[in-house]
Amino acid sequence: MTQQTPQNKLTLANLLTSLRFVFAPALIWLAWHGYSDLFLWLLAFTFLTDVLDGMAARMLNQQSEFGALLDSAADILIYAIMSVSIWWLWPEIVEREKLFILLAIASYLTPVLIGFIKFHALTAYHTILVKLAVLCIGSAFFILFIFDIAWPFQLAVIISLLAAIEEIAITLYLTEIRSDIQSLWHLIYKTNK
Repeated sequence: MTQQTPQNKLTLANLLTSLRFVFAPALIWLAWHGYSDLFLWLLAFTFLTDVLDGMAARMLNQQSEFGALLDSAADILIYAIMSVSIWWLWPEIVEREKLFILLAIASYLTPVLIGFIKFHALTAYHTILVKLAVLCIGSAFFILFIFDIAWPFQLAVIISLLAAIEEIAITLYLTEIRSDIQSLWHLIYKTNK
């Protein structure tokens, strides 16, 4: 992972990540005004930028501490907007699925808060399990709010909770902050050989 100077922070990966900050106000505006279809389309494009920024960083060798933190900050912003927007757009589904929605929110916020308490900084582990959880939650989100089918979302939340437990364990295990850790197993057994 490379250290970035101000001159080389302007990478394709970081530009893709920054699009999520640009889309955030538009997502709020669409949700506030009840444009659920446009909200879902823009959110899907926002998720695509989340996938593409990581791919671009790896393919173009643009991985950096700054990029990892920028990605995590963009994720926090988009997930916060999603949490608020669904209450405006689909209150009946939110009421019915509020336990799983609250668990999903907790599974995302709790590791971030614990990492911030321990390291006084935003953690950005990007574990394999977190990537799987994001893929599952993202897909299940659309299934829930387009087709009103809840079980994929409920399963995705369980995966998200497991990812959160692993992230918390990583934070508790580390003595100094690091980013881009594949898994707790990789941290303990691969780095200690």
